[in-house]
Amino acid sequence: MGSEGFYQEFEVFSKRTDTSSLQYQFSLLAPNRELALVMAQENFMRREPVADIWVVKRSDVRKMTPEEKQSLMRLDNKEYRTTKGYGYLKKKWRHYEQEMLDEKEILSWGGMKKSE
Repeated sequence: MGSEGFYQEFEVFSKRTDTSSLQYQFSLLAPNRELALVMAQENFMRREPVADIWVVKRSDVRKMTPEEKQSLMRLDNKEYRTTKGYGYLKKKWRHYEQEMLDEKEILSWGGMKKSE
């Protein structure tokens, strides 16, 4: 067996604590999953403490096809889903408050008319 095909690519993920999320760290070449895990552990023993390490064979990772990526395109009529879609509300609310709290409105609360 030649050297070509002997090593496989693995992606390494880690968790700093048991409750933290996984973070991608690096790729490595190893002949199998067990040695990939050992190599990843050796790498972390020299760096930072971790609570868990995941090793995934790169060929087992599925990414989206160009056709599938099209489904991620946002529709243009959905501005209300982003905060910039609400930018006009502060101005609109200020205008509403100014209209509502004019002198005539305030005087009407006490049952008085402006001429009194």
